[in-house]
Amino acid sequence: MIDAYYWGTTNGHKMLIALLETQIEHNLIHVDIARGDQFEPEFLKIAPNNKIPAIVDHDPPSGDAPVSLFESGAILHYLAEKSGKLLPSDWQNRWETTQWVIWQVAGLGPYGGQCLHFRDFAPEKITYAIDRYTREASRLYAVLDRQLEGRDFVTGTFSIADIAMYPWIYPHPRMAQDLADYPNLKGWYEAMSERASVKEAYAYAAGLERTPIDTDDARKLLLYQDAASVRH
Repeated sequence: MIDAYYWGTTNGHKMLIALLETQIEHNLIHVDIARGDQFEPEFLKIAPNNKIPAIVDHDPPSGDAPVSLFESGAILHYLAEKSGKLLPSDWQNRWETTQWVIWQVAGLGPYGGQCLHFRDFAPEKITYAIDRYTREASRLYAVLDRQLEGRDFVTGTFSIADIAMYPWIYPHPRMAQDLADYPNLKGWYEAMSERASVKEAYAYAAGLERTPIDTDDARKLLLYQDAASVRH
């Protein structure tokens, strides 16, 4: 059994889709990040970066003590290794998949997140920041579009690379990206949207009872953390 610490965010979707695809037995534990659940001491023992997702595997393949992990990229690799699914077995394709997962967590995620922040959440509209991150989002979308040319999936077969990408393409309208400009990406996105695991994950997230994020307290928790929030 895996305890999966979850909320309906881009990175939370990645973990839930992977759990559904691998069919690993799991227990979803909600961490309402607008309410501040991510700062609870018990959660911080598992996820010291106070972010979701995180997991605790009470039955690791090693047979040793429970394994806890934070960071969505690490979790995707762990679930793939544990299940024997979603990660190619041959050396070359395995590392190609790994590099694209890292590309997502190092590029598409952070820059896409900044694009969403300055377009949707920033208290003042800073033209330079909006233009900077919207342009970078378009560049990253174009990189992924080129990678998908002649392929059904990011590295040829369905893998954790595809799971990593999808939640960061899902909000493309909010990033001012028109998928018609990226035909290979558009075809992949439409096919991914029809997967049962993707539909189930997003339907589950839609049913969450969420704390509103339009209050000063919620915005402080989500947008204005600093060293003091870690040392508190």
